[in-house]
Amino acid sequence: MAKYVGVLTAGGDTPGLNAALRGLGKSALGEYDLQLIGFYDGFRGLMNDRSVILDEQRLSGILTFGGTILGTSRDKPHRMPVGEKLLDMTDAMLEVYEKHHLDALVCIGGGGTQKNAYRLMQKGMNVITIPKTIDRDIAMTDTTIGFDTALGIATDAVDRLHSTAHSHHRIILVELMGHNTGWLALGAGVAGGADVILIPEIPYQPEVISEAILDRVRSGKRFSIVAISEGAITKKSSEELETLLKQKKDARDKAEKQTAVEKIEAWQNMQANKTISLAQELEELTGLESRVTILGYVQRGGIPSARDRLLATELGTAATSMIVKEKYGSMVAVRGEKMEAVPLEKVVDRRRTVPLEHSWIKAAKRVGTCLG
Repeated sequence: MAKYVGVLTAGGDTPGLNAALRGLGKSALGEYDLQLIGFYDGFRGLMNDRSVILDEQRLSGILTFGGTILGTSRDKPHRMPVGEKLLDMTDAMLEVYEKHHLDALVCIGGGGTQKNAYRLMQKGMNVITIPKTIDRDIAMTDTTIGFDTALGIATDAVDRLHSTAHSHHRIILVELMGHNTGWLALGAGVAGGADVILIPEIPYQPEVISEAILDRVRSGKRFSIVAISEGAITKKSSEELETLLKQKKDARDKAEKQTAVEKIEAWQNMQANKTISLAQELEELTGLESRVTILGYVQRGGIPSARDRLLATELGTAATSMIVKEKYGSMVAVRGEKMEAVPLEKVVDRRRTVPLEHSWIKAAKRVGTCLG
């Protein structure tokens, strides 16, 4: 009896999603004779049963396409916008799952998708996930779909900014994605030869950065490139956040907890435009002109790199093998040269941050890069 497998892509788009769908689909159809049903626009499409049969024709020619042919969204199964309300729609999704007689559901996405898939698993669905995010911050896997392509784009941007920074004797700050982890900024900064690299794992001090830039000026180098992760914060802000989080943790009642939450939200609002604020501060401290470039979504676009296509194909085909072996409730993880099944409970509510002893940090320090 044929098995039916559903698949969706959720969260932010990344290069390599279509390669993963192709790897999953072609191995499902060709090697295992599984029937593949795609759901449009993430978990919302699963809720609304907006589906399509992913046959050989639909999977053909998509290997190099950016984005995802299924579309995506950031909707959460347990807090789905319906009208003016946020409703728990996991039961509705289970009905669609059962309507299509699915033997398994493959969810391709980042940290939020892993958690949402886990919720559906707890509802009784056979779930397998594939990790993708340009942030490379999903726990229990060495890397993720999309990171290599984004790293190449970010490094190219740092390379290009060197010439204009040199020509105008400026400080140029390039803001890269990474709310909670600095893999992208660190990797692009080291590969692109940035003079300063700022990541969330290492709170920075503007005075330390300005002194490093002035040291360069004194040695005859009248420009500097600062690669900054969007989640990087000052040492002072980091201490403030720690205090607020402790207040939330130690809250004695609901009112105190709500007050702490409001203070954290106010703190977060104050962090907006911090890269521009840092540029202005460095200009005052050094006397050098500063400019800001924010790469934004360009890091997530375009044709996936060869490495991401290869990785996505490996993960997609490994997911098919896991379905046949009924290793449900797992994420396909990259562990060294192998693809392994990792239980979702070991993945959710965890984050893969940059260890302070990581080789990239050591390399950055050894070539004289300032880390703030």
